Amino acid sequence: MTAVSAGPAPAMVDGIDVEMIAGVVRRCAGVSALDGGPYGEVATYLPGRKVVGVVVGDGQVTVQIRAAWGVPAPELAALITTVVSPLAGHRLIDVVIADIDDPPREPEQPRPDPGLPPV
Repeated sequence: MTAVSAGPAPAMVDGIDVEMIAGVVRRCAGVSALDGGPYGEVATYLPGRKVVGVVVGDGQVTVQIRAAWGVPAPELAALITTVVSPLAGHRLIDVVIADIDDPPREPEQPRPDPGLPPV
């Protein structure tokens, strides 16, 4: 008889589902992406995979993100804390905004042709 796997096992660390936390944070308005830091050190390592941007530690859950341009940091941190709280048990939630997207590019204005007289 062959066992059939329905997919990877839940990503549980000390009773916290880190993939679920990553999913709700990614869906927050103003979050561009979860951020693993310059060396990928902000991550939860699981058998055969890792969840970037979420770490469960001593009494806390750390979530590190890249924010969209123009989103107020305190409001974004409060939103992330609100959505993660039900999933984090009684742990403190530490939100790190590690990076911000570049501002949107302004559309290029057409330049007048220097060979034509002004209108």
